[in-house]
Amino acid sequence: MHFKNMLLLLVAVCACISLGGCLYPGAQEKESGLPDDMQLQMVQKAVDEYRKDNSGLLPIKTKPQNTPVYLKYPIDFNKLKSPKNYLPDPPANAYDNGGTLQYVLLDPEHHPTVKVFDTRIPEKIRDLQIRIASQGYPPFKKEIARNVYALDFKKLGYKTDPYVVSPYTGRKLPFVITGRGGIYVDYRADLAKALKTGKRAFKPGEDIRVLLTEGSPFVPAYSLPCTVNQKNEPVFMAK
Repeated sequence: MHFKNMLLLLVAVCACISLGGCLYPGAQEKESGLPDDMQLQMVQKAVDEYRKDNSGLLPIKTKPQNTPVYLKYPIDFNKLKSPKNYLPDPPANAYDNGGTLQYVLLDPEHHPTVKVFDTRIPEKIRDLQIRIASQGYPPFKKEIARNVYALDFKKLGYKTDPYVVSPYTGRKLPFVITGRGGIYVDYRADLAKALKTGKRAFKPGEDIRVLLTEGSPFVPAYSLPCTVNQKNEPVFMAK
């Protein structure tokens, strides 16, 4: 093969590799775990139009009444697809389309707002639950608050403690467990930062998790209600 032909072939191969990333942006979106402003606005517009055309009804999946607020109103993309085709397909990063983000609605009664959470969180929780079930009991480490405990992860076979990367600060957030065996993400470090930088004042007994949803597309999924103590520090609400 002549040198000129080899050079042309090399350029063509490089071009194909380069275009591969451009031809399949959905694959990158599925893995990123980050919502795109345009996607959020697109879903929000579809939800608003559906609500307007259906006398205030929302395109959500039915959940039990006692479902935690940040998990209670998942968007049903099938309802947005038909019959008026408000949204032809879910966003590429949506769990419903093979992505890692669950799209939900916040404040459905007054101002339905599209938010998301990372579905890899419940996957980690399920892994913890399976390990606890195989052992027969939770290896409690210490009591953090009334009915809230840290776990001894080494006894569950972990070499390093499992964690969730915060969508708000990027820090590693640990898991906690309640006396009834419920496993949750501990967002107190994020809440402490939000309390310091925010201008809102809270009283003990008020749920401060709203600080995390303001100005962020994420909801603090799989979290326990938190409030402030007399020192304005985040603490788990006593039950």
